[in-house]
Amino acid sequence: MPRLAALCLALCLAAPAAGAGMIDDFTDTRAGDWRFFTDQVMGGVSTGAARLETSGDRRALHLTGTVSTENRGGFIQARKDLPDGLPAGTEAITLTARGNDTRYFLHIRTRGTVLPWQYYQAPFEVTGDWRDITVPLSAFERSGRLLGAEVTPESVRSIAVVAYGRDHAADLWVARIGTR
Repeated sequence: MPRLAALCLALCLAAPAAGAGMIDDFTDTRAGDWRFFTDQVMGGVSTGAARLETSGDRRALHLTGTVSTENRGGFIQARKDLPDGLPAGTEAITLTARGNDTRYFLHIRTRGTVLPWQYYQAPFEVTGDWRDITVPLSAFERSGRLLGAEVTPESVRSIAVVAYGRDHAADLWVARIGTR
């Protein structure tokens, strides 16, 4: 009986927290699940691509390109629609990522982000090594005062990984993105 109790304890400790969920681990992702676009939709000149690729033994979304702030631009991104929102009780977005030792962003759009330039944004840093990153929902800042001050998980309608805001070369790999 002590072994059974130890096994139950180990399973409970390994179980995901309430509200945990997988947004994408890229094993079964179709190319159309993540849409790539740039600031060219508003006259910018940034270029790039988002592809599903393999890095070592990991399948990942690979965001690459050149971000340029010329002509009032400054972003490239890959976005996934989440029509059912995030699970109730979600406190954070989690991801496993690596890249070129720079800062990237997560953008969330909600039912309240009606205009194309509205979003909630939170930064995260990557290095050349794979690492797990946690971004609390409370870290997301609204892009303008017309948006509510906080993100509610159920209102989220899309999530994006974004190279944004300054002239630089983007090279971001994301092997998993989920919630906690």
